[in-house]
Order: sequence, then structure tokens, then C-alpha cells
Amino acid sequence: MSNSCWIAPSILSADFARLGEEVDAVVEAGADLIHFDVMDNHYVPNLTVGPVVCEALHRHGVKVPIDVHLMVRPVDRIVPDFAAAGAGYISFHPEASDHVDRTIHLIREHGCKPGLVFNPATPLNWLDYTLDKLDLVLLMSVNPGFGGQQFIDGVLPKITEVRRRVSASGRAVRVEVDGGIKVDNIAAAAKAGADTFVAGSAIFGSRNYAATIAAMRAALARV
Repeated sequence: MSNSCWIAPSILSADFARLGEEVDAVVEAGADLIHFDVMDNHYVPNLTVGPVVCEALHRHGVKVPIDVHLMVRPVDRIVPDFAAAGAGYISFHPEASDHVDRTIHLIREHGCKPGLVFNPATPLNWLDYTLDKLDLVLLMSVNPGFGGQQFIDGVLPKITEVRRRVSASGRAVRVEVDGGIKVDNIAAAAKAGADTFVAGSAIFGSRNYAATIAAMRAALARV
């Protein structure tokens, strides 16, 4: 399984005074994606970065896809801006969209891969109507809004259920997990069925990004 697993460092935990260097460093250390958390102080109680920063990273020459996670309400207004700014994936929370199907199509129409995000207490029934249109399902293993939170173990069965649905669909949909992922619990998330792992403070808070990512890959290789 480890060969198909992706590690996506979250810039939420990076040093924003040196963001281009930080992103270069984690890509050099083995990152597969750059996770880009967008918070609006409305859907979630925090305010982070917007399309201008995404565009700056894109122009800087990030060599891996930018995985944009929109924690904003409303969603549709901002989708074209992030697509134009160089996003590869754009994922959003169904509760934040008035028309989930329309938002998914909007993301794809603008040349990006759409994802749907589920908070720890959000039911999966949205997938009954959307899985055939998605490229990514993102399961939050913390409640969104802040970095550095502890992994919620109760999300593991939810990951397993999403993996079951994705396998049954026969489609190549990434199953991503975000929140509290560290070297000592990444294997549990992988065993549950995740194949894409967002890690913020565990990577950017470490002294050696390459060693941390290597340790995560070693843990995944044992699954």
C-alpha cells in the first residue's frame, strides 16, 4: 500500500515569513502534495490565506499539486479564483454549499479535481449522490479551524466506510485524512483505508522534514 500513499504537508504550520522556502524544503523532503488550508472566520473560527498566496506559490514554482481545502462559506464565489491561482485539487464542506452538485461541477469546469470534506460528526450520506463525481474524499480527524489538534480515533471507522464505498465504485478516488496525523498514528489511518495524509505540525514542527516524512513512509510500509 505504501507505494500509492501520498503525504501532504499543510502550510498552516509553516513559517509564513519564509513560505516559498518552506514549501521547497518539504517538496525536496518527499512531499507528494502541498495542502493549502483556507479559513474565512465565518465557516470556521480562524482566518488564514487566500488565492493571492496560492498564486504566489504557484508562480514560485511548486513542483507538486496544490491541494486546496476550502473552509469557507459560501464556496462557489472563490472556486474560480483558486483554480486561476494554480490549485490542483479543490475540496469543500457540503454544509458550506447551497448546491453541492453544482459546486463539484464548478470545480471540474475550472480544470481542478473536486473533493468533498467530512467533519468528524458529518454523516457520509452526501456520498450517496456525489461519489461518482469526486476525485477526493477528505475526512477530518479533528474539528476544522485550528492546527495542532489531537487525532480523533472515532474517525477511523468512518475512513473504513469511505474506503469500502470507493472500492465498490471502482473509481480512483483518493481517501485523505487531515488532523493530528503523526508518525505514531499514520499507520492506523492507513489500516483504516486512507491513502493520503495531511500533516502540519508533525512535519513543519520537526527539526528535519526529510527524516519525519521518511519515518511516516516507513510506518506506512509496515501496513
